[in-house]
Amino acid sequence: MPPSSIPRAHVRRAHFLTTRARRATLAVFVAASAVLALGAAGAQAAPFIAPFSPNPAPIATTVPANGDENPYGIVTVPNSIGALRRGDLLVSNFNDSGNLQGTGTTIVQIPRAGNNVGGTASVFAKIDPKMVQCLGGVGLTTALAVTRTGFVIVGSLPTKDGMSDTAKAGCLIVLNSYGKVVETIAGGPINGPWDMTAVDHGFFTTLYVTNVLNGTVAADTGGPKVPGNVVDGGTVVRIQLLTIPGVRPFVLDEDVIATGFPERTDPNALVVGPTGVALAPDGTLYVADTQGNRIAAIPNAPFREFPVRNGGLTVSSGGDLMGPLGMTLAPNGDILTADGGDGNIVETTPSGVQTDIAADSAGGAGVLFGLTVPPAFDGIYFVDDGDNTLRVLAPTP
Repeated sequence: MPPSSIPRAHVRRAHFLTTRARRATLAVFVAASAVLALGAAGAQAAPFIAPFSPNPAPIATTVPANGDENPYGIVTVPNSIGALRRGDLLVSNFNDSGNLQGTGTTIVQIPRAGNNVGGTASVFAKIDPKMVQCLGGVGLTTALAVTRTGFVIVGSLPTKDGMSDTAKAGCLIVLNSYGKVVETIAGGPINGPWDMTAVDHGFFTTLYVTNVLNGTVAADTGGPKVPGNVVDGGTVVRIQLLTIPGVRPFVLDEDVIATGFPERTDPNALVVGPTGVALAPDGTLYVADTQGNRIAAIPNAPFREFPVRNGGLTVSSGGDLMGPLGMTLAPNGDILTADGGDGNIVETTPSGVQTDIAADSAGGAGVLFGLTVPPAFDGIYFVDDGDNTLRVLAPTP
């Protein structure tokens, strides 16, 4: 039978294995799957973005019929199943039609060729807050993933009025391939899920989730128009999720694998903290430390039992980086980040060498968030929340 459409909040882990035995079993399985799924990234002399044309025109609108805006998350659909079509792009909206942050409820689905800018984006899911057991309601974030088995997972960091003082812990919402809510993952280490990457092992999926509400709201004492005080409470949580078709997904294990990322509230961005995440084939998890203006690394992310402290190791900081937000890996193994400060996309090698390109220099600060590189595609799709569109960087014709 298909999963029920009535969600349940996940509070406790499954207990059919002891914690240590379960982790050992999962570690072996994940290690074997990672070799097959991720492969080896070969070094390239030239940056991936070197041949791309800067400042591409929009190819699609991300605004659905209900007027939701401020596109944040983006992910490529790996398989055709249910309403999902292989190669299409899913985009999550953070704001409602009144442009209030933390109130968006829609995920739109866009073919790679676009949807004729100015038209209405096709809605994959419009999430009813009553259907999720999510503290504070629904406000979809950059945390967005889709599995080969047809489950879509999206983060929620909700507010009542678009202001940080009403922000709540939120949750991860799991939908089936038709956009129906089937599970809610809440509580425990989930506290303001801001971004996420997923590694798909078939019937198991590993999520790496950044969290930005650990102490940020309490430290905001300057009023609604003043940035809050910086606290080093940002975390990364690893979640092992069962994702078998026809079975309600449930959490097998969840662990905090990194702590100490700087974060604060912000009148324009709601929260500034650890955002983009991307897992390299060698098990290093890269994190866009937005407040610290750097790229951090968490070694041995799939298997570590204890969190790395102080925001992990620094791969690169400053230079072309200006508030890195969304993150993904290039085919050559380099790290791609969307700059929140200047509308550029920066490519950084694992050794810290940077190259940048203007993705929307006209839009400037605050317009870029999520980005994705589809398999076997020589380009980068990214969302532009300055004009609520989808764009693509590709080689010069």
